[in-house]
Amino acid sequence: MNFSSMDYFIAVARERSFTKAAEQLHITQQSLSAHIAALEQELGCKLLVRHVPLELTYGGEVFLRYAAGFQQDMHAMRQEFCDITENQKGVLRVGVAFTRGHVIMPDLITEFQKKYPNISVELAEASNESLHRNLLNGEIDVAIANFPESLQGVEQQDFYREEVVLFIACSLLKELYGEGADAAAERIAAGEMNLLKNCPFVLNDSADIAGKIGRFAVEQANLRPVIKAKAANIETLLSLCVRGTGACFCPENLARATLSKAELAALYRIRLGGHAEYPIRFGYLKQPYQWSIIEEFMKTARMLYAERREG
Repeated sequence: MNFSSMDYFIAVARERSFTKAAEQLHITQQSLSAHIAALEQELGCKLLVRHVPLELTYGGEVFLRYAAGFQQDMHAMRQEFCDITENQKGVLRVGVAFTRGHVIMPDLITEFQKKYPNISVELAEASNESLHRNLLNGEIDVAIANFPESLQGVEQQDFYREEVVLFIACSLLKELYGEGADAAAERIAAGEMNLLKNCPFVLNDSADIAGKIGRFAVEQANLRPVIKAKAANIETLLSLCVRGTGACFCPENLARATLSKAELAALYRIRLGGHAEYPIRFGYLKQPYQWSIIEEFMKTARMLYAERREG
């Protein structure tokens, strides 16, 4: 048995598919299947029930627990020796939500690799809840997400704050209220959300932070919204919003980074109150030794964010 066998089994266990795991590992499905069969023969125990999707036996669950622990220890050892030898190289695995990654990561990766050209950044883009799971499973080194105040086994550091606001196309509100659109926008901003009872919406996925906040605002106003579109991609929803298809709940900083000045000028921006503001933090596993590169990555991210705000 070797570490490769453990890596192969972990990939199969997480994907619940030889085909998907083989693609991820860049080996043939036949080779992967042979490795797992050899592992089962060595252990004298079936690890998988081979139907679709694959299912772990009790022995498979036990082996996965040990294999994941060995994999994390090996990963941590390599990181620590990079620090000891002052030879920083390898892969930093970063988890971030799709649109947030589009806004943050291009400048951040570029700046970070100026300092650490031998560190490759591997992005895992997923929903907030998925990022929490990926981190706890040891699949990523650091996540940029909205975390609960306390998440067992995870260290957190503040990054910045986001605020979800309601965007409505000027053309849409004029369609609803004619010359009284500006006055209606002011009343909605003052808390009269019931004025949107006839307003169509384009909504985020309910697992998304903006989706949760938007649905809460709609429920509080006792609205039964006409939903014209649903999507996980906030950029798609913003494009629909600009076209007047429906009102959209979106983090303000993401909208400002995604839309042009002309597009923003064509939208009413309505704040929702304190419940719509939340912290974005860095999260990483609590471990006996923390790779210095993780701290350097976070420092670079904060520096760029501060520069962007000042600019």
